[in-house]
Amino acid sequence: MIIVLKKSATEEEIEHVSEKIKSLGLSVHISKGEERTLIGAIGDEAKLAETPLEALPGVEKVMPIVKPYKLVSKEMSDGPTIIDINGVKVGGNKIQVIAGPCSVETQDLLTDCAKKVKESGATLLRGGAFKPRTSPYAFQGLGEEGLKYLKKASEETGLPVVTELMDPRDMDLICEYADVIQIGARNMQNFRLLMEVGKTKKAVLLKRGMASTVKEFLMSAEYIASQGNTNIILCERGMRTFETSVRNILDYSAVPVLKEETHLPVFIDPSHAAGRWDFVPALSKAAVAVGADGLLIEVHSDPENALCDGAQSLKPTKFSTLMGELAKIAEAVGRTI
Repeated sequence: MIIVLKKSATEEEIEHVSEKIKSLGLSVHISKGEERTLIGAIGDEAKLAETPLEALPGVEKVMPIVKPYKLVSKEMSDGPTIIDINGVKVGGNKIQVIAGPCSVETQDLLTDCAKKVKESGATLLRGGAFKPRTSPYAFQGLGEEGLKYLKKASEETGLPVVTELMDPRDMDLICEYADVIQIGARNMQNFRLLMEVGKTKKAVLLKRGMASTVKEFLMSAEYIASQGNTNIILCERGMRTFETSVRNILDYSAVPVLKEETHLPVFIDPSHAAGRWDFVPALSKAAVAVGADGLLIEVHSDPENALCDGAQSLKPTKFSTLMGELAKIAEAVGRTI
């Protein structure tokens, strides 16, 4: 249930409505927009059936939420959510670009890459310290050492850090070094992990599972939001099909569909979708044109010798060229990059 408050509603009236809902055994989620304050009543709505919420001071109207994802639904916000990550505004008119290597390898390589992607216009730095790999014999990441490398590169460039969390036992460690917690495609439905990141205040980059529907994707986001954290960035990264010419088929239709269903920002990861660097520019341009709020692009200074996913990584010079091309497309659709 959504309770829409009047523009003139006072803090005391908002608190009174909230306490009334809590007294009935439901949880409360408050969303304050520029025009309106919305209160979401989450739980057994049957308990509200005989409670005239419209009669409470400050209440304008009451509306049911019919979708299974309540907190992340578009109805639960007075407008698109904008997430502030150390001054980087995700979800606004500016398209944000997260760039960096798939895996953290050495301090020098990472810092060099971070400086170059920032110079080209990237606003956040990505890098994996813990890597989910299909083979147990493949490079699994440097762990805490890699996190320290990311932190140092961040301090030298000012770029906030995005890195993946795979195990709830590493939560405190990741939170110490990272600004954005990434939940990979393989863990999209690891509900215990989702609930743990929901208890933090860190921004979460949630990737869509390789065989997940939009509804399942949003229900996973709901798990995070249900624990109090709505700083969620949705990331489409391609789906597994019968096609073998690319690693995954990138579902561009997910962008407008998600924009219709949720208030959360939507990113696209063209690198994991393509599986090869030469397709990344075209997929990135299409992502900007279709309305994505950001991109997650893999960049490596020496992709031929990369320990992970070198084939899909752009060299810094190629990334710089791409950023210039993306700026023109962004301008054409009324945005900036």
